[in-house]
Amino acid sequence: MRDLGGLPTLDGGTTVSRRLIRSDNLQDLSEQDVDRLVRELGVTDVVDLRTETELHLDGPGPLRRTTDLAHHHHSLLPQRAPESADEIAARALALPQDERPVRDAAFWSEHYLGYLAKRPDSVAAALRVVADAAGAAVVHCAAGKDRTGTVVAMALDVAGVPREEIVADYALSAERIEAIIRRVAGSDAHGPFLRDQSVADQTPRAETMEAILDAVADGWGGAPGWLRAQGWAEEDVERLRARLTRP
Repeated sequence: MRDLGGLPTLDGGTTVSRRLIRSDNLQDLSEQDVDRLVRELGVTDVVDLRTETELHLDGPGPLRRTTDLAHHHHSLLPQRAPESADEIAARALALPQDERPVRDAAFWSEHYLGYLAKRPDSVAAALRVVADAAGAAVVHCAAGKDRTGTVVAMALDVAGVPREEIVADYALSAERIEAIIRRVAGSDAHGPFLRDQSVADQTPRAETMEAILDAVADGWGGAPGWLRAQGWAEEDVERLRARLTRP
């Protein structure tokens, strides 16, 4: 988990702390963690990017017991009925070894662009929560690097954070990748698919995020243009920008 405050912006400013926080799964938070998030950091909204199956298998986490928070579920993957642990394990075993993709930077960049193409509703909705939150918004998925990384990159691009800083924030998750994957691999939703993958397969690479930013810039002139294409008015875009950059 890390706060996205303190990043430089192209107009000479910085992003504001305690507005946007990125994280991996929140299932293992202690009572002290919850208290710090809500009382000290002022978290009011939680944006959960996990699938229906992940929610079903993981069950409600510690933050669900806190009545002061608003929870928003916006899956970035195509909607499907929740699967059981046995069904997921069977699907993983049924995938032939020679059909398993090479998870390089090109694979991940295509995967992330799929979020924007197949679930633009969820990406835009997640960013709207950040724009409208009364306090800090926590955006999270399972590992906190792919789905979360894409939504956060779009938010930072709207805020006017330089490209190299957005890329650096994405790649920063590589410093914790072994612990992240060890934790995620213990889940019923992801464990069966991660057992045949190396840590290198899951490690964030700068070129992946560079490709995403290139695609969004080429297609829409950047994240603000992408949001306008999803129906956002200029004042909506400005509200998100102001939320992340103005005290």
